[in-house]
Amino acid sequence: MARALYIHWPFCLAKCPYCDFNSHVRDSVDADAWQAALLADLRHEANLAGGETLTSIFFGGGTPSLMPPRLVATLLHEAEKLWGFAPDIEITLEANPSSVEAANFAALAAAGVNRVSLGMQSLDDQALRFLARLHNAEEGLKAVKTGQNVFKRVSFDLIYALPDQTEAAWREQLLRALDFGTSHLSLYQLTIEPGTRFATDVRTGGFTPLDDDCAADLFELTQEMTRAAGLPSYEISNHAAPGEESRHNLTYWRYQDYVGIGPGAHGRRGGLATLRHRKPENWLAAVNRNGHGLKEERAPGAAEQASEALLMGLRLAEGVDLTALSARFGLPEAALIDPRKLQQFKELRLISRTGSRIAVTEAGMPLLDAILPQLVADSLVAA
Repeated sequence: MARALYIHWPFCLAKCPYCDFNSHVRDSVDADAWQAALLADLRHEANLAGGETLTSIFFGGGTPSLMPPRLVATLLHEAEKLWGFAPDIEITLEANPSSVEAANFAALAAAGVNRVSLGMQSLDDQALRFLARLHNAEEGLKAVKTGQNVFKRVSFDLIYALPDQTEAAWREQLLRALDFGTSHLSLYQLTIEPGTRFATDVRTGGFTPLDDDCAADLFELTQEMTRAAGLPSYEISNHAAPGEESRHNLTYWRYQDYVGIGPGAHGRRGGLATLRHRKPENWLAAVNRNGHGLKEERAPGAAEQASEALLMGLRLAEGVDLTALSARFGLPEAALIDPRKLQQFKELRLISRTGSRIAVTEAGMPLLDAILPQLVADSLVAA
């Protein structure tokens, strides 16, 4: 099975009000101490999960573009020594499109990064201020152009379905985004996550989220425009030209093994689920104490693994192969999917089935959060 590596850099210059990721703001970061700890965490995993060459590496965060390029180069050199790299390895780094970080793009490319994922979030200055981003639209546009001149592959993120956002405004912005000609776009509807500043703002009347019907209309428009531009959705929020899908994210969604290091990083290796300490200081202390940052390592049961594989795989346009999952987890198809719900959703054209493969249809994708618990969870609880 293909092997992927995830490296988490937890630091940001500021905490975005919509973000519930494991990100932290610190006055200073000791790069040497972090290099030593990440190398130790890396070597620990390689001792347990060696033997397969890496096909993808993903630096996530946080804001990995704040990492010193020499640190990125050191980690990549060590990973190649420990595992070896596939000839066409995908090495992605998430970056904010500020002028300061864009100035490091050439050095990051020289370190080995060949794909960048830019957190643009919007091409509109007013929206960027609402989202509390530290860059403006002009900086973002320059960063995309810089990235295209430096890296082999460029993707960027946009957030839509903002309060009061109109179909005309989103159409204009998405047209501008598509004009860049990147082979991959991540287009997310604004979600109010518990525990975020936006959740507090909504609760206290600071703003009202866009209503569901309007958001659904914008989702449909997004599918139409990206498909017409040759970037169809391969996952509910991710769009790519054929062959340009994020290899690393496909590893997650196809429920394949991957190694995760750094604060809060999850991993899957050999049937074990791994979890690192979340708080940066706790993770550093654990590495210094134990030689790794692991907080938890456990063996999920077959039902839990099958549930996760279905919940992840049904996000993909390709869907899941029930026969393959049944064989993998030793469970009958009826224990994977509720047959009555499957038939009901097929009749409503929210689910399609071809042979043993089922997939959520384009009409069903906007209702994904409602469909999956009915289709998957109840059937596996009893397994």
